[in-house]
Amino acid sequence: MLILPAFLIDVPGDPPKENWGARIVGDQIAVVAPNADLRRAYPADETWDAPDQVLSPGFVNTHTHLYGVLAHGIPLDRAPSDFWAFLKDFWWRLVEDRLDGEMIGAATDYGCVEMLRSGVTTFYDCLEAPHSLPGCLAAQGEVVRARGLRGILSFEATERVSRANGDLGLRENVEWIRAARKIGGLVSGMMCFHTTFTCSADFIRRAFELARAENALVHLHCAEGTHEPAYALEHFGMRTLEYYDHLGVASDRMLASQCVQISAREIALMRARGVRMSHMPLSNCEVGGGIAPVPELIAADVPVGLGSDGYINDFFQVLRGAFLIHKARQCDPRVMPANRVWHLATEGGARLLDLKNVGRIAPGWQADLQLIDAQFPTPAAIHNLYDQLVLYRNPAHVRAVMIAGQTRVRDGIVLGVNEAALCAGTQAAAANLWKEA
Repeated sequence: MLILPAFLIDVPGDPPKENWGARIVGDQIAVVAPNADLRRAYPADETWDAPDQVLSPGFVNTHTHLYGVLAHGIPLDRAPSDFWAFLKDFWWRLVEDRLDGEMIGAATDYGCVEMLRSGVTTFYDCLEAPHSLPGCLAAQGEVVRARGLRGILSFEATERVSRANGDLGLRENVEWIRAARKIGGLVSGMMCFHTTFTCSADFIRRAFELARAENALVHLHCAEGTHEPAYALEHFGMRTLEYYDHLGVASDRMLASQCVQISAREIALMRARGVRMSHMPLSNCEVGGGIAPVPELIAADVPVGLGSDGYINDFFQVLRGAFLIHKARQCDPRVMPANRVWHLATEGGARLLDLKNVGRIAPGWQADLQLIDAQFPTPAAIHNLYDQLVLYRNPAHVRAVMIAGQTRVRDGIVLGVNEAALCAGTQAAAANLWKEA
């Protein structure tokens, strides 16, 4: 198949190419060239004409909680006063601890469709549901496979319920990593635990040892608000990332999400150890956590990707958050230019998750693509295309999505979805979840 757009973003962050397209063979990109050259060279190929559209790599959501949609609009007597209250009085008691398999399945299905609408082709999900063990990741994986996304699934192991429950969580991750690898395909696994204030030193070390044996990354939430750094200073005499380094686990196998309340010394430590970071600009605002020092992390060559955190899953809004919030924090409109944000949302995110040949449109790379409407109120051009896309596009402008060469969205419609049944599933699951609230 030939895909012939008005603009091509082949290497995210580099200048786009006008009237260039790609030839897709199987699940890969075979050729990238001017549209006219592709037509001449492959006259027998099926042609997908996409005038007034941009062909770009699909988005990579490097951190989400798909079950989070069920908490949207949950009744509350009062808003949590800070991040610790958010966790203790709201998120743990009313959401995580009440999740069951049926709720997780309904939310996962809805989340997959929502991501497809938003141009997301790859995601990493962190499931926090201590009473859904064991087997929750395998059930979730079946839903993701049916929707055709490239997904990495993990269970957030924690000792906050009990030591035995924490062990179950670690085992869930190991068994899922092995099972997914055996099955093959687009869905895989990762090791995950919660934080320094819900997991003991031995537990944290064991998570990394288990991951090392499976050649897997380790995800953890890190300094999302002021609570964890204060806890680490009080209990360990050092800040969060310094403590991980003290334990001997800070390395290029660590994927730390949030990293909002970190010091300059911790940034230098992340660079020295190769620690990766996933940035959630919108949810950090929602929980009152603060604004992560992402420009400083990028300047220090720390690998960074973008995530929705399961909060606002319109990925264009996530891009806009990353584009705008750091300009305000640093009082500098030059910070976080649109082409850099686009890179973080595509190839940068794929590298963060250790995905090979994902996130770029180049020969031999995976055909994970999106077509975006480029009919703006003002002329689209090479010099302004990234800004136009980041500021003025939404899921309604995503015309098509392809994952591993398979079309999942066409003409703005997610294929094979019963919208009424999808919403009925999440409505019923949310009603059940909300009973205690």
